[in-house]
Amino acid sequence: MKIFVVFATCLVVISAATTTKAPDKNTKKPKREPVTLSRGWGDELEWMQTYPEALAKSAETRRPMMVIHHRDDCEYSQKLKEAFSKHQEIQKLADDHFVMLNVVSEITDKNMKPDEMSYVPRIIFVDPSLTVRGDITGPYGNRQYAYEPSDMQLLKENMVKALKLIKTEL
Repeated sequence: MKIFVVFATCLVVISAATTTKAPDKNTKKPKREPVTLSRGWGDELEWMQTYPEALAKSAETRRPMMVIHHRDDCEYSQKLKEAFSKHQEIQKLADDHFVMLNVVSEITDKNMKPDEMSYVPRIIFVDPSLTVRGDITGPYGNRQYAYEPSDMQLLKENMVKALKLIKTEL
């Protein structure tokens, strides 16, 4: 009988420990979107997680890299992201021919600031020899690597230019 009482007590303790309380309807957490490496710049594209990983992939595949510097709290970055992600030709070029990386924190490599400035958004191309293409710039003299939503045609042309340069120079 003592064994039965000990056994029953153990079952009660175990069931109390493993029983979970139903969530309170008043304390629901807001639904969060899943975090992906695309950060909204093109969910169908393959994005590298880190700068060193992207450099290695670029060298291995002989594809140029496109590095998008942006911030989640920057209205200009958000507008550029929307235009970039909706531009089908840019998305296709990126998917077929580029190693893609988008970063929200500054990369410590000083080569990622060819004009020695840290503004966002900015887009920098790196060829497979791991050379930053300082000659592929946006339309603005004071922010050489900046693009705005209205500059998507120029960005597409610069992507094509990056592809042509690796064929002629490498």
